[in-house]
Amino acid sequence: MIAPISPRNALTIARIVRVNHAGEFGAIRIYTAQIAVARRLYPDCVAMLSEMLSHEIEHCALFHGAMPVRNSRPCRIMQFWSWGGWLLGFLTALLGRRGTWACTAAVEAAVHHHLDDQLHFLAGKDAELHALILSIREQELAHLHHAEAQLDDRDALAEALRAVISFSTNVLIWLSTWGDSTRMATALRQAKAASSS
Repeated sequence: MIAPISPRNALTIARIVRVNHAGEFGAIRIYTAQIAVARRLYPDCVAMLSEMLSHEIEHCALFHGAMPVRNSRPCRIMQFWSWGGWLLGFLTALLGRRGTWACTAAVEAAVHHHLDDQLHFLAGKDAELHALILSIREQELAHLHHAEAQLDDRDALAEALRAVISFSTNVLIWLSTWGDSTRMATALRQAKAASSS
């Protein structure tokens, strides 16, 4: 059940559902392209990529189902998420295992930060969506940890790739939320600063 909230906060909640749905769809496209390449070049990665893909499909459906009651709808720039995700997955898979796991680590790290911002914002405003994101966050964090375990910390190429992919992911998130992602991140930083002082 959604508690009474201001129109501004209701709009932000609609944008949260929208960007999360778009992000999950983008992740589906990334993993689909990576699996297509991995089947031919490094089949040992297919099982884990397929498991991650199944999680993203489930998450996407959950966020799609959360849209109507929050007056949300699919993102207007869904084609960027779709084609950008597929191209990113295809190109990083061509770089081999290192490219594949660097991509996963970068995307999941960016997503993890945004989910934390969203959870802070949603506390006391939308308990149902808060619980949904909290449950999904655990699987996304597991994806991040698995990907990071496959990478060498001293790999300059993987680190550069992660930086570019994280930046691109953050830009798409900002565009999809009309800047609300920045407002949520700022609010969380202020809350952390207030609690530590």
